[in-house]
Amino acid sequence: MVGHHGAVTLTTSIPALPVRDVAVAVSFYCSRLGFGQAHVELTFAVLQRDAVELHLWQADDTSWRTRSDLADRPVRTGAESFLAGTASCRLGVSGEADLEALFDACAAADVLHPVSGSGPETTTFGVRQFHVLDVDGNLVTFFTPLSQV
Repeated sequence: MVGHHGAVTLTTSIPALPVRDVAVAVSFYCSRLGFGQAHVELTFAVLQRDAVELHLWQADDTSWRTRSDLADRPVRTGAESFLAGTASCRLGVSGEADLEALFDACAAADVLHPVSGSGPETTTFGVRQFHVLDVDGNLVTFFTPLSQV
């Protein structure tokens, strides 16, 4: 039963982000965010940094732009080019000092979302966080739970 908690135990969540060009996105994530390549194909990649795994999939189907039958046959290949840059994910960081160090590295790499230009923010839901935009415009938020005093 899907709704019955306890019958199944979920163990992992892996963000998967749509990108226009996997090779370009892999280069960005590796050179500017410190990820390593675990597996790379032409249209799919698995990246790794510490305990975080991130998947990238190529959304480069532009056939929807010239189709005249969209009303009868909606776009739904799952790889439409307009999907690239529409996703977001949240990646946990081990502590506040590490979050600050990562913020400094991301600022130096010029990848911060404009709202994070002044530094990590403290949220009303108990975390400190900052936001990065990848080469396609996907939002990546780095966060850490606030220390309990």
